[in-house]
Amino acid sequence: MDTDLARTWVQAIAAAVEKHKDHLTQLDSAIGDADHGVNMHRGFSAITAALTDYKADTPGAVLVKTGTTLISSVGGASGPLYGGAFRAIGKALDTPATDPRQFAAALAAGLAGIQKLGAAAPGDKTMIDAYALALAAVRQQADAGADFAAAAVAAADAAEEGMRATTPMQARKGRASYLGARSMGHQDPGATSTALIFRALAEAVVAR
Repeated sequence: MDTDLARTWVQAIAAAVEKHKDHLTQLDSAIGDADHGVNMHRGFSAITAALTDYKADTPGAVLVKTGTTLISSVGGASGPLYGGAFRAIGKALDTPATDPRQFAAALAAGLAGIQKLGAAAPGDKTMIDAYALALAAVRQQADAGADFAAAAVAAADAAEEGMRATTPMQARKGRASYLGARSMGHQDPGATSTALIFRALAEAVVAR
């Protein structure tokens, strides 16, 4: 990943969120506060504006700016969680270009930030269920010597697998946990937006 790809990734996320904002809200209506799509759209619209004239020398600078903007512009849980994750990822990517192994380490820093703030683990029916599988896929590709494109596609596929796996789960964290067994049978909106984020990266890389 270089600076141009980081920008393209964020732009692709913004486009995906705009396209799927109603779906995200519908998912959140079932087990949350019905604002996830609106909040994500607000945040990434603000990011698109913030990055227009922003000068960045590294991909990390783009992602730190993304995270900072999310934290300042999005309410609810998604702003601090995603904002903190992007800031942690960005701080770890302080060189002009990044290989899959470095990206895996950066993603791990992002995951640690999410877990510190939200105290969730895999199986709790949260964004972690998609994110942790994506990270594992990038690590596996890095260990196999794969290029960044292969790692990004594997991460997207894994995140979508994790997203789908949340449907039968009973939520143990977040607003959905208040519903107990009634949260079962609904796909988690946070895992869904996480999958969109990783798919946007894969599509940005492949399109280059």
